Amino acid sequence: MTRPDHQRFWSPVVHELSPYVPGEQPQIEGLIKLNTNEHPLGPSPRVLEAIRRETGESLRLYPDPQALALKRALAGLHGLAPDQIFVGNGSDEVLAHAFLGLFGHGRPVLFPDITYSFYPVYCGLYRIAHERVPLDADFSVRIDDFRRPNGGIVIANPNAPTGRLLPLSAIERLLQANPDSVVLIDEAYIDFGGESAVSLIARFPQLLVVRTFSKSRALAGLRVGYAMGQAGLIEALERVKDSFNSYPLDRIAIAAATASVEDSAWFAQSCAAVIAEREAMSERLRARGFQVLPSGANFVFARHPGHAGAALQRALRERKVLVRHFSASRIADFLRITVGTTEQGRMLDEALADILG
Repeated sequence: MTRPDHQRFWSPVVHELSPYVPGEQPQIEGLIKLNTNEHPLGPSPRVLEAIRRETGESLRLYPDPQALALKRALAGLHGLAPDQIFVGNGSDEVLAHAFLGLFGHGRPVLFPDITYSFYPVYCGLYRIAHERVPLDADFSVRIDDFRRPNGGIVIANPNAPTGRLLPLSAIERLLQANPDSVVLIDEAYIDFGGESAVSLIARFPQLLVVRTFSKSRALAGLRVGYAMGQAGLIEALERVKDSFNSYPLDRIAIAAATASVEDSAWFAQSCAAVIAEREAMSERLRARGFQVLPSGANFVFARHPGHAGAALQRALRERKVLVRHFSASRIADFLRITVGTTEQGRMLDEALADILG
């Protein structure tokens, strides 16, 4: 195939990339946005106050390259030391640094065949061999399938886009079976009903836990993520970061994220509200004839036996409701539906009633 002339300037790796495709961020007014797993409630009022305080003359100064105030707050929250915390510009950047800094050993990195679709993108970007491990027929992770030679393991828990949750005992078995390679647990959604693997860090030097402020803390617009592990793993991430961007978090992001960590009451209440609405939405979907997978996240993964997933997505969009559809063969009839407000849930149900007749 003949390439456009401008592509002759590209590096070889760019020609081979299959970039990640984010969910639609619509420019149309009035759409009900249930496609990118954003929090239905706003951030803590203390976050907004911290942002207001930070928007002043100090913006002419660089931020703290170590974001120590945020690291100390996170260390206190999780019972760790600050040198066991790494912070970055969203968990996507944190994951990218982890792939580059911890997985380039020549052996394939393992992750499920249905999971966060950025993982194979990182492997392509950094020329890391990888293998996709099939999920079970019910879309659950089989720990025993990861008992094989590897250069690292990545598990999203809860998994995305399925929402299925592994118990902490399964993560512990995974770590026991893989003592000589890094096991990365991506906990973007863990606050919506799961048990974090952070408690295992002291016992397993190969464990890296990655979190985001975008989901349970409603700060997707600020781009703050972090990783936790023993100091040796964190040092690798710091070395990569300081070879790429010494200031990944700006002053506003550091102040806002720190305030979010400090407002534990808002955090607990908002997570409980999302969990309650998730269960209510799941029941409404089942009443409409959907199969709904058990979810530990702020979304559900569901399919209707009488309707193709892509057609349902289109029909919902025509009624101003956005949901996410994935074309991969095993999940082509499923829709990933973000938990919204109670009112958004009602409007979704009315749209489905109209579509399903």
